[in-house]
Amino acid sequence: MSDVLSPAEKEKSSAAKTAADTIESGMKVGLGTGSTTAWLIKHLALIMREKGLRIEAAATSVQTANLALRLGIKVKALDEIGCLDLTIDGADEFDNQLNLIKGGGGALLREKIIARASEQMIVIADPSKDVNNLGKFPLPVEVIPFGFASSQSLIKKTLGDIGYHDAKLVVREKNGKRFVTDEGNQILDLYLDKISDPLDLSQRLNEIPGVVENGL
Repeated sequence: MSDVLSPAEKEKSSAAKTAADTIESGMKVGLGTGSTTAWLIKHLALIMREKGLRIEAAATSVQTANLALRLGIKVKALDEIGCLDLTIDGADEFDNQLNLIKGGGGALLREKIIARASEQMIVIADPSKDVNNLGKFPLPVEVIPFGFASSQSLIKKTLGDIGYHDAKLVVREKNGKRFVTDEGNQILDLYLDKISDPLDLSQRLNEIPGVVENGL
């Protein structure tokens, strides 16, 4: 199968397989969301069939849970499992300080909850995600539906106050309709070009009423 994959898909598959090989029987594992973690789930399912690996798994999205279940990996609620030993997830960008942008698949809130519930996190990504500065990939911000326009205006003002005067805010859509997260919220994608201080930006965004979480 690998012979028909593009170079990028081969890199994703390779990173995912290396991460899957670190999982030991008895572990409680968080499964991320996205194209690279889809490879992780495929490799993990194969290891479970061939080597009898046994784990407890929590998923960061309905999409991930459905794929895992389809491949024979049982998924439990995070509250049922409790503290996780390991989470493996992808990234849309990462810099040399290991700052990340996540949320391209729309699961940023659950991804952060699962990650914080874990003793360890492994990030799997192909080399195209390695950047000098975060920001070329749009930064997702999850916003509740109530007062959405007001929250959007506050985000725009906050960005301007800290120097992102040319920021473009785009309401994410899917199939011609507003994208809705697994938690029933919506996403604003922020086109910033270059993020100078990821920690400061993350904190400022999360202080805005209506903002649930951001992808930094």
